[in-house]
Amino acid sequence: MDWIKVESHSDLNKIVEESFQDSNIGVAIFKHSTRCSISSVAKMRLVSFWDFKGELPIYYLDLIAFRDISNLIAEQFNVPHESPQLLIIKDGKCVYNASHLSISVKNIHSELGVKS
Repeated sequence: MDWIKVESHSDLNKIVEESFQDSNIGVAIFKHSTRCSISSVAKMRLVSFWDFKGELPIYYLDLIAFRDISNLIAEQFNVPHESPQLLIIKDGKCVYNASHLSISVKNIHSELGVKS
């Protein structure tokens, strides 16, 4: 699993640009709280079962260190902030979001119509 860090507004702009690429089924953003055990469980579940290759790049946001970026994500994609949270961005819009223990690769597959 190749996490791509989100640490700036320009990183968020890159995510939006990447979401328009035909080769991607979307772009994932995982908002992680380094102080939360549920967030650690959600991250571990993603790492353990992630079977996407280049078609679903995944970005990682440490929302303790970059809370302003987390707030910008909530505002830009019109999705209430939660922690942990996974968003799928396609064509510049959030097409899927899950939080806490609803975050799973199986749910992503189901939502995006991807067969495992």
